[in-house]
Amino acid sequence: MIRNILKGIQAYRTAWPLINKLNLWRYFAVPMVISFFTALLIGFSAWGLSDNLGAFLSLAWVWEWGAEVVRTISEILAAVLIVALGLILYKHIVMAMSAPFMSPVSEKIEAHLMGVTHSHRNTGNASQLWRGIRINVRNLGMELLLSIPILLLGLIPVIGVVAAFLLFLVQSFYAGFGNMDYTLERHFSYTESIRFVKKHRGIAIGNGIVFMAMLFIPVLGIILVLPLSVTAASTETIAILREHERFSPNKSTQNLPK
Repeated sequence: MIRNILKGIQAYRTAWPLINKLNLWRYFAVPMVISFFTALLIGFSAWGLSDNLGAFLSLAWVWEWGAEVVRTISEILAAVLIVALGLILYKHIVMAMSAPFMSPVSEKIEAHLMGVTHSHRNTGNASQLWRGIRINVRNLGMELLLSIPILLLGLIPVIGVVAAFLLFLVQSFYAGFGNMDYTLERHFSYTESIRFVKKHRGIAIGNGIVFMAMLFIPVLGIILVLPLSVTAASTETIAILREHERFSPNKSTQNLPK
C-alpha cells in the first residue's frame, strides 16, 4: 500500500513535461475555468454560511456565561465543516463536468505511451459526461458516508488530529479515483472500474494526496490541479493496465489483477 501511494505521488514528476510534449494544454482550458468558478462559488458559500451555521450550533449552549466564547468556537467549527464539505463537493462537481475534456487527454497519453496513433474509444462526449456524473455521484455518496462520522469525531480533543488525517486520506482516495476513471472508462464498465480502483487504492490515494494539497495553493493550485493530477493518474493507470495485459477492452474481468 505505502509503495503504491508513493508511486501515485511520484507520477506527478513527469506530468508537466508530458503535458508540454503532447501539447495538451488546450484541452484543459474549459476544465480550468470550471475548476476556478466552482471553487469561487464554494468559497463564497462557506464565507456566507459560516455565521448562520455557527449561530445555530451555539444555540446548544443555553447559559449566558461563556456565550460569546461558545459563539466564536461555533463559527470556527462551522467554517471548518463547510470547507470540508465544500472540498468534497468541489472535487466531484469539477470531475464530473470535466469528463468530456479529460477523457481525450487520457486517450492521447495512452496512445503516446503505447506507441500507437490512436487508442480505443467507443464513447462520445454525452456518454463520457454521464459516466462522469454517475461515478462522481456514487463517490460523493460514499465519501459523505465516511466523512460525516469522521468530522463528528474531529470535535473530540486529541482524536481530532487523527480524524483530520483520516478525512484527508478519504478525500484523497476519491480524488484519485475520479482521475483514474478517465482512463478506465475506455476499458472497463462502471462496476469493473470500481473493482479495479479498489484493488489499486494506493495509487488512487497517492494521486489524491497531491490533488488535495494543491487545493491549498491560492488560485494557481485550483487552476493547475486537474491538468497535473489527471496526467499523473493516466500514466500510472496505463502502466498498471499494460503490466497486467489488460489493454484489450474485449477481455473479461475475470483476469483482474489480484
